[in-house]
Amino acid sequence: MPRTAALKPEQVPADCKQTLDAFAKTIGFTPNMMVTFAQSPIAFNAWATLLGALSKALDVKTRDSIGLAVSEVNGCNYCLAVHSFTAEHMAKLPADEIALARKGHAIDPRRDAAVQFARKVIETRGHVSDADLKAVRDAGYTDANVIEIVALVAMYSLTNFFNNVFDPEKDFPAVTPAGSL
Repeated sequence: MPRTAALKPEQVPADCKQTLDAFAKTIGFTPNMMVTFAQSPIAFNAWATLLGALSKALDVKTRDSIGLAVSEVNGCNYCLAVHSFTAEHMAKLPADEIALARKGHAIDPRRDAAVQFARKVIETRGHVSDADLKAVRDAGYTDANVIEIVALVAMYSLTNFFNNVFDPEKDFPAVTPAGSL
């Protein structure tokens, strides 16, 4: 049950409206998480700016796979539903690859290295081993790419924590619990 109310359209702060409208135009509606997050224009706009910048990092399949892996570790059912939906409809990942990403893996070897590394980053709170860093570099990721992976982990964790705290009403199809994968 939501722990705070999503804003009604007339309650949305003016400095959040343009960003919310852009999301609605892209996906066809305004997700409850965003309308709830917009209660703080400072936090919402900081997140939206980070999201926009990181949408240029890596490729969409890798980004969504990282989002699934991080959301699984953080136990965020809202974000798992969102990333499963976007992975299927935008990144065009089949269901078996979505399930694999939630476990911290990918069929594509290069993407697998990125997703495994992202999972290690969140599980160890950034205290990855030299071997973990070597593995992602050996897969062809530059230090700039590794920084982008870490930034994606942080961004996805922000929304995971937000959704775990406030539990907005779900507006994406529910996902299978992790134990059933």
